[in-house]
Amino acid sequence: MHKLFSIKWVLIALLFGLFAPGEAVAEGEISAGLFTANNVWMMLAAGLVFIMHLGFATLEAGLTQQKNTVNILFKNTYIVCVGIITYAICGFALMYPGDAWIIPGWLGVAKGVTIQTDAAGLTTGYAGGGYTYWTDFLFQAMFAATAATIVSGAVAERIKLGSFMVFTLVYVTFVYTIAGSWKWGAGWLDALGFYDFAGSTLVHSVGGWGALVGAFLLGPRLGKYINGEMRPIPGHNMPLACIGVFLLWLGWFGFNGGSVLSADPALTSRTLMTTCVAAAAGGLGAMFTSWFVSKKPDLSMALNGILAGLVGITAGADQMYMWSSLFIGAIAGIIVVFSVIFIDKIKIDDPVGAISVHLVCGIWGTLAVGIFGDMAGIGQLMKQLTGVVAFGVFCVVTSFVIFGAIKATMGLRVSEEEETMGLDQGEHGMVAYNDFTTRSTH
Repeated sequence: MHKLFSIKWVLIALLFGLFAPGEAVAEGEISAGLFTANNVWMMLAAGLVFIMHLGFATLEAGLTQQKNTVNILFKNTYIVCVGIITYAICGFALMYPGDAWIIPGWLGVAKGVTIQTDAAGLTTGYAGGGYTYWTDFLFQAMFAATAATIVSGAVAERIKLGSFMVFTLVYVTFVYTIAGSWKWGAGWLDALGFYDFAGSTLVHSVGGWGALVGAFLLGPRLGKYINGEMRPIPGHNMPLACIGVFLLWLGWFGFNGGSVLSADPALTSRTLMTTCVAAAAGGLGAMFTSWFVSKKPDLSMALNGILAGLVGITAGADQMYMWSSLFIGAIAGIIVVFSVIFIDKIKIDDPVGAISVHLVCGIWGTLAVGIFGDMAGIGQLMKQLTGVVAFGVFCVVTSFVIFGAIKATMGLRVSEEEETMGLDQGEHGMVAYNDFTTRSTH
């Protein structure tokens, strides 16, 4: 009873703080109530992006074989932990250098979270009253690990656990953050006029390029391609994969909605509308395209179509209207089907379709800003293409260097015996689903 009474008065106090007249606010300043509302929304958005990592884990686990489930879940658990810690130590400082550029527009390092002591970062003087310094860090840290999660799916079922952990550490700490500073840190791409609202290129294609290089260097799983023919290796748990996609869709409310960087009612609601319309259109586009191509309705394609629509709209979610977001999502859903087929034809084994969803549709979404966005035109399209190429070159080169160094020292791929047995037993000595069948005591 006391708890309910306390909660009631906390809510009343919060509402009063948000909506009571209070003191007059000068033009250009922000009230304490609005500052609180903005900050609460941004913290909630950070939580929604965080839950996306559970979505990635369940999606990847569902679309791969049962014998590798523990390995998938372990990698995704590691990714979140190492992503947050490295982002706190130096990633945030690399991505948002402020005035501390070493090579102007290309590389800089500000003071990091671990040594930040400026109390002004906790007031309305920071970020225009949209959020505090700590909320800024938390929200951006949730994005940081996503790039490595994308790689995890593409290299699943045959990469050494230690090798993947080292790649993730380096890629998340340096590649994602340095490349991200070029746009979100007010670097050279930002000055050029390149636009990426929430990360079709900065997050998804960064992960997609790493996934492409990793899958290429590892080679296909045993039994995937025999005598020049592709043999499907189906996932073991489609309900788990479906849960993962809907968790990701939910998380995208924070991924795109939080990228407004305040609780602005008009822009946030518009962004969430375009996000959901594109996701639904992507799902339908992939459903009917795959049905037409394979003559059967494919659930995995439909699920990847939803993700394709989400990735596609992410670069310009704040600029689109209903019809343009519908077109962007539907086209992404169609693209992802043919991309998955093409990737298979060139014998790059991607167990979950991560390359097609995040790289190919990330490129499409980035270019779509120059076609459908507020600044649409050949000039903007060329700026978008410049960003795509710049990120592609940087991520491909760095991925080859990192994976190459790991291959030369630690090795990349598990043995044939371990791959056949399963990484759960080989790497972890456990299984995901224990057999609880009652045994006779006689």
